[in-house]
Amino acid sequence: MTQLERFRSEVPQPDPARVRRYEQRLLAAITDPAAGVAGPARERGRRTSRLRLLGLAAGLAVAVTAGVVVVTEPGAETPQIIHPMPVAAFGVLERAAEHAGRTPELHARPGQFLVFESQTMDPAYGSDREGRPMRYLSRAKRKVWLPVRGDATGGVIEGAILEPKPFPGWPVPPEARENAGPGGPSKLADFDHRAEYLRTAYVSRLPTEPQKMYEHLYTRLGNDPQDHTEAWARVRGLLSEAYLPKAQRAALFRAAAAIPGVVTVGHAVDAAGRAGIAAARIDPVIGQRDEFVFDRETYLYLGEWSVVTDAGLAGAPVGAVLTSSARLRVSVADQAPAVASAAKGD
Repeated sequence: MTQLERFRSEVPQPDPARVRRYEQRLLAAITDPAAGVAGPARERGRRTSRLRLLGLAAGLAVAVTAGVVVVTEPGAETPQIIHPMPVAAFGVLERAAEHAGRTPELHARPGQFLVFESQTMDPAYGSDREGRPMRYLSRAKRKVWLPVRGDATGGVIEGAILEPKPFPGWPVPPEARENAGPGGPSKLADFDHRAEYLRTAYVSRLPTEPQKMYEHLYTRLGNDPQDHTEAWARVRGLLSEAYLPKAQRAALFRAAAAIPGVVTVGHAVDAAGRAGIAAARIDPVIGQRDEFVFDRETYLYLGEWSVVTDAGLAGAPVGAVLTSSARLRVSVADQAPAVASAAKGD
């Protein structure tokens, strides 16, 4: 048990009041975990409850490894895959869920727009005028107007290219600064290509129960490592430029905490330089740890950054930050800026 606790030593210790609440819930379940079930089934229920208690006592991020249960519905041609949600222990996402209802709620109406202001940094690759390879970190600010409902006018974007930063081990090429400065409003080209549940900015129809939200994140996914990575990416999509009411937000955080491989990182910084605490998961394909950054006191979502964990895969030293973002402000507007017609270069 001591070794297990040390394995998760980066997770902050919960306060006594929270421990007592979870203890009461666990003891209530252990008292009669399989009421009305006789024989071996009752004993299996008791053993399951004991295992969950041991997992929480050890401070593990996930007490039960995610599995896949395949069931066949009457008349269904193919089996339906259901992911049982693992039991997540204490961590930054659990605290973010608890604080979700403490922030002011935005009440947007159909016909209005949600306005997202953000700052980003992403690696840029290419060739200079002489055909030599170049790499640098492109930085920008953007302001996006997204329709509250899909029946409104499409998304609009305006922004500014900021001073680039060097990619580790590479100089900043002159070409990186050529397009610096502000840009006028234009149609958001990728809006119509978003996932169906993100084609409206006010995402109020998703489940409010963590288990249902977890199943939603795994829609059409299996149980391979890349499926867990995709589920984590879907969490990112719902956090970046979409607005979830507090009930869905809390369910999302608790569901995300149960994705296998998620850990708490004690220090992270968003693209605007704001420090916080993060929920993180390693993407083994690109060799980076993707972290969602939260304010250390309010647990408000700030943004994200990706830290290199495999220099060979990422092409940069371990510990380097290649990608980051910051959510600066979210508001509601009655209309979006006018966009130039197609004849003028939509």
